[in-house]
Amino acid sequence: MEIRFAVQEDCPRLLELIIELAEYEKAAKEVTVTLAEFADAGFGKEPVWKAFVAENETGILGFALYYTRYSTWKGRRLYLEDFIVTESQRGKGLGKLLFERVIKEARDGGYNGMTWQVLDWNEPAINFYKKYDAQIESGWLNTSFNKDQL
Repeated sequence: MEIRFAVQEDCPRLLELIIELAEYEKAAKEVTVTLAEFADAGFGKEPVWKAFVAENETGILGFALYYTRYSTWKGRRLYLEDFIVTESQRGKGLGKLLFERVIKEARDGGYNGMTWQVLDWNEPAINFYKKYDAQIESGWLNTSFNKDQL
């Protein structure tokens, strides 16, 4: 198993995994990004995300996509946007490798911490994060606008 930075050629497989994650989270219809837009956001003139991929001889089995977030209270923090291991490979230690590589990136990059979200019903993910003694907060509600609302 190799953990490496994603390259533009990985984008089609990453988008497949994003759709797999959205289906698992019961929100498949929420994925509206196109492959071109996704690739441009990571590898175009002004990239906004980076990712690590977990790959073996059969291909990419998981990834962790992140970007820099700024908190006026905490400073620069790494935001883990998506973290997925394809279903057939879960429970084999691959998520641990990816997650620990992201933690190393945050540490090496001088970030003041790392932030991410987990659905309250996703017990396997919550239990995984608890192994790292992650602080799981309550009390905040997600808010957003869609493109039409802008």
